[in-house]
Amino acid sequence: MSYKRIMLKFSGEVLQGKNGESINFNILEKLAQEIVHLHKKKIQIAIVIGGGNIWRYRDNKGKGMPRVESDFMGMMATIMNGLAMQTVLEKLKVPCRVVSALPIAEIAETYVLKKALLHLQKGRIVICVGGTGRPFFTTDSAAALRGLELDCEVLLKATKVDGVYDSDPMKNKGAKRYTKINFDEVLQKKLAFMDMTASSLCQEGGLRVIVFDLMKKGNLIKAATGGKVGTIVSTN
Repeated sequence: MSYKRIMLKFSGEVLQGKNGESINFNILEKLAQEIVHLHKKKIQIAIVIGGGNIWRYRDNKGKGMPRVESDFMGMMATIMNGLAMQTVLEKLKVPCRVVSALPIAEIAETYVLKKALLHLQKGRIVICVGGTGRPFFTTDSAAALRGLELDCEVLLKATKVDGVYDSDPMKNKGAKRYTKINFDEVLQKKLAFMDMTASSLCQEGGLRVIVFDLMKKGNLIKAATGGKVGTIVSTN
């Protein structure tokens, strides 16, 4: 069975091209086409996109940029990515709204919970940008927060890895992939598929997370429609 309302989270790095461009529109269009497929199934979709393809604190903290200013730059990067996604979705004739935690009225609605819920109920895709609007929080935390506020049934954590492992699969060829795991074990073992704040929020709110490889065509559709893909992280 398909979920009725989903929160889709993917990193900004997913949008990067091999030639160094921050946003590769071929990648963006392929992703948008899968999102449109879900939209046609009457699934209500909220999206949070990271900003790491444009700016990340951890890549620039050695350059003297204070953390607070750097985090706000990252939030602005998510706005750029959200507007790019909106452009592609609208070209595909799908109604969507960009809602921002940072007030930027010329190009996006300020995030208001009831308005965002109304957009979802009317079949519009809601792209949540600007993170939480506060420094020191990642876009994973923003996705967990918005997912809970918008009463989503699942948070689809789309990555370049095909699930949650007991160690880094890039460094350990013998790493074990979980098909299902609970938040207690995630927090105990400090499994870093998302930050601990985001995991704690999902655990407390009872929001299921599915971690899967976004790069494999069809995985997003499988994750949103109950297919076997990636790792399910839940409270039990």
